[in-house]
Amino acid sequence: MPDKKSNKPEKKVSEASYEEQLARLEEIVRKMEQGELDLEKSIALYEEGIELLQQCEEKLKLAEKKVEKLLKTDKGTKKTPIEPEN
Repeated sequence: MPDKKSNKPEKKVSEASYEEQLARLEEIVRKMEQGELDLEKSIALYEEGIELLQQCEEKLKLAEKKVEKLLKTDKGTKKTPIEPEN
């Protein structure tokens, strides 16, 4: 289905990046919080949101496993917390 704004085909949800999925999820939440959608549209957006949430969680789990693998040492897992940059 083409994107109405750009006439480009939309990416399948699973092909979208984590950031794209999160942005779409935030957009869905905003629309639903406005309370101006009919029931069918609300349910469709809710279903899409659940799918996006599950896929975002899966991508985060994979990223966490990659980080754990990178932190492994010869003597086990290095338990060094990652500090946020200021």
